[in-house]
Amino acid sequence: MAFEHTGTIKEIFDIQTFPSGFTKREFVITTDERFPQEIKFDCLKEKVDLLKQFKKGDIVRVNFDIRGREYKGRYFVDLSAWKIGFMKDESSSTDDPTDYSDVDFIPEDNTDYGGERDEDIPF
Repeated sequence: MAFEHTGTIKEIFDIQTFPSGFTKREFVITTDERFPQEIKFDCLKEKVDLLKQFKKGDIVRVNFDIRGREYKGRYFVDLSAWKIGFMKDESSSTDDPTDYSDVDFIPEDNTDYGGERDEDIPF
């Protein structure tokens, strides 16, 4: 099951490379709620490259999976990010197309609906 959360990037940690070749990079976002939470996510393997375009202070949307495991009687939970994107400013409408709903537009119809057709089939 996939989850999504938004917040401001507080910290981006260095890439960790393990002897097996496995790579991991962690980052923290601060949520914009009444009681802000600091949530740590990790990016694994090729997903570490997702963080290259971001910096501290960026407002992002993180799509992630929850991963849980047991090790020696202790339980651990990881939030594994698989998609990170910039949050768009809701107040700006620069990406929105202009609304033409009140413009009277009648398209010119030049379509021939079968009057003068060439019925020859090339085979």
